[in-house]
Amino acid sequence: MSSSPISSPPLDRVADTTEAASEHSTANLPLIHRPRRLRRTDTLRRMVRETMLTVDDLIYPLFVMEGEGKQQEVPSMPGCFRYSLDLLLVEVKEAWDLGIGAIALFPLVPDSQKDNVGTESYNPEGLIPRAIRAIKQAVPQMTVITDVALDPYSSEGHDGIVENGQILNDETVAVLVKQALMHAEAGADIVAPSDMMDGRVGAIRQGLDAEGWINVGILAYSAKYASAYYGPFRDALDSAPKFGDKKTYQMDAANAREALKEVALDIAEGADIVMVKPALAYLDIISRIKQHTNLPVAAYNVSGEYAMLKAAAQQGWIDEEKVMLETLTSMKRAGADLILTYFAKAVALALRG
Repeated sequence: MSSSPISSPPLDRVADTTEAASEHSTANLPLIHRPRRLRRTDTLRRMVRETMLTVDDLIYPLFVMEGEGKQQEVPSMPGCFRYSLDLLLVEVKEAWDLGIGAIALFPLVPDSQKDNVGTESYNPEGLIPRAIRAIKQAVPQMTVITDVALDPYSSEGHDGIVENGQILNDETVAVLVKQALMHAEAGADIVAPSDMMDGRVGAIRQGLDAEGWINVGILAYSAKYASAYYGPFRDALDSAPKFGDKKTYQMDAANAREALKEVALDIAEGADIVMVKPALAYLDIISRIKQHTNLPVAAYNVSGEYAMLKAAAQQGWIDEEKVMLETLTSMKRAGADLILTYFAKAVALALRG
């Protein structure tokens, strides 16, 4: 059966319809929805604020070095310092007094202690275990998180053992387990493997449990990208790779689905917290991961992000405190439960103010 042709309405009816719509336009009606009502005062804005950045969200990364009475500013990270152990304790106490409950330790290792297999990384009298013990004695309640990777200890500047220009995975994992065990024995609360070797979370969890360290947590650098944002950090620790780059083990910046796979693997292997690094250029990754796990999600506000903000502020181009808070709030809004940031003390002071 053929359908009837659709006829156009008479021109006079079109005109009537248009006129009726004009009579009922918003220009002639009160606005029912005025979102600005809830922005009218500071109190109202705070009452309906969806995302709250608090001092409890912060983890403060700290650089520790050998010596005594030393505090060296990192040239590419204004306001960030390498501390000898005695002055590191002063900084940790100040952070605790500001309400910061967690720190992450990173060592500046002398070249004389570096080799291709990261032997110094599991020395029980090395810089990091001594720092852990001193911090736990001075500020027992501070949560101490330690970096587990070989690059600070490697003569090649890579996160793993190098053989014929290749990074060995399984052989590296065996050393990482030794390093994590040494940190646990020194008193670390959480170990944070940042190397991106396959299977290292499961191996570390198994190693910790076998030695009775069932309460030591694992914060996994699950989605760590081969990023250009790490330059100032590598300056701080003199840990830049001596050849090539880290793209054979850190993630491609163009990939998002792969991050979900990495997170799923780390969770299956026993991670307690998963992390995205860097944060600012990867807010979409933070958001995706948050939708796929009930575990806490951390974000690392990395050295390059910090340095860019600092440089712009020094030029007078931005308001440092306002942009700092806005930037970190964006990470929280994207889904981060925890944020590692060199701004931790400044944020704590701003929030207190």
